[in-house]
Amino acid sequence: MRLATAVLPESKAQAGDGKPVVHAYRFALDPSAQQSRALSRHCGAARVAFNWGLNVVRANLEQRAAERSYGLHDDELTPAVDWSAYALRKAWNRAKYVVAPWWAQCSKEAYSNGLANLAAALNNWKTSRAGKRGGNTGFPHFKSKRRAVPSCRFTVSPIRLEDDRKHITLPMLGKIKTHESTRKLHRRLANGTARIMSATVRQEAGRWYCSFVVEVQRATRVPARPDSVIGIDLGVKVLAVFSDGRPNTENPRFYDTSLRKLTRLSRAVSRKQGPDRSTGFAGSNRWRRANKKRNRVHVGVRRQRIDAIHKLTTGLAREYGSIVIEDLNVAAMVRNRRLARVIADAGYGEIRRQLTYKTQWNGGRLIVADRWFPSSKTCSGCGVVKPKLPLRVRTFHCGPCGLILDRDQNAAHNLVAYAGRHVAGSGPETQNGRGADRKTARSAAGGREASTPRWRKRPGETGTLDQRRSRHGE
Repeated sequence: MRLATAVLPESKAQAGDGKPVVHAYRFALDPSAQQSRALSRHCGAARVAFNWGLNVVRANLEQRAAERSYGLHDDELTPAVDWSAYALRKAWNRAKYVVAPWWAQCSKEAYSNGLANLAAALNNWKTSRAGKRGGNTGFPHFKSKRRAVPSCRFTVSPIRLEDDRKHITLPMLGKIKTHESTRKLHRRLANGTARIMSATVRQEAGRWYCSFVVEVQRATRVPARPDSVIGIDLGVKVLAVFSDGRPNTENPRFYDTSLRKLTRLSRAVSRKQGPDRSTGFAGSNRWRRANKKRNRVHVGVRRQRIDAIHKLTTGLAREYGSIVIEDLNVAAMVRNRRLARVIADAGYGEIRRQLTYKTQWNGGRLIVADRWFPSSKTCSGCGVVKPKLPLRVRTFHCGPCGLILDRDQNAAHNLVAYAGRHVAGSGPETQNGRGADRKTARSAAGGREASTPRWRKRPGETGTLDQRRSRHGE
């Protein structure tokens, strides 16, 4: 059993008040062969409904665009299709007898789920074009039977956990055996401190999973050391260095340990006849079996990484009242071809994501230092900032005060000092801004990056760099 991702945005402020919050419980399933076919059928029904609705909306938009190109006014165009989830469901109910004569074999929830996903995708595209949504969201694409991840959501009864704690019941699918015990969620449901809102079945790497979205009554928690502050510096060789002297967390490098096996399996896959788009060949059976073996290794690496990060972040959130980390630009870091693999394997973004909601669950706070805060270049003893500190230099030497300390340990101490200077007196849910849209302003050493002015030649000016600086009083 896995306790999954974060509290929904509307529930963040409620986590410390003992009020309902939204959690997700995920269980692996062991369905029979007949139940596996039924699960695939429901996921296929959701995909068919999605593609049908997208085809209707797309044809309507193209028709209106063609009529507009002929010089027709807006009031003379073909009426626009309402793409709300409610309107799409009504249209589907009128067309399903022709589009999908087999519709009665699946629960109505499958079709409603596909149309609801389409309505959300179209709304995201519309708000993105209007500038009301960050980023550029493209127009939805048709879902391929081979490439799309099989998934289907259920929101109506019967959705329940059986008393034997080894089975779940879903609409039209009946009772399905779980691979692991459901006792933790079953105990909450029996005590009346949880309510199932929806259930989503999904197939990943050949195994079926069921995720329950549950409204949970969480008791107010307090960290074991509510007044303590810890700085965490994330690295490559050592995953996490702590400011309070606790043992560092070594980087397990799960991907590197499996790389030799992956290389052998990938070589075996390349020797088989794989898919060919030009001829429509889906791949030989031997290729499918070899590719399945390789995918199992990738899934195992991912599960090992997530498990290790969960253990690290849970222990930190339960013990410390305030946790300080850096706002790392991971997208830029992985552009370094020498470090991209180990940085991606470390999971910096996942560590921050888990600390964000786990500190809220346990009554603590997560403080994110500004991206331009020079934690490694600043002396934790006297506050002097070095103009440059190459990555190959692993020991910090301070000339003015003589401090000699490990580079990452020095950065962790500076993160603790950052919390005292920048967020003193803040509330329990302090979250510093990313600050990625600005660089640190020029200032004297002692807390911010000390910048060096660039002396450019003025019109008609001659001499070396030192001579020009001396003319300006430097």
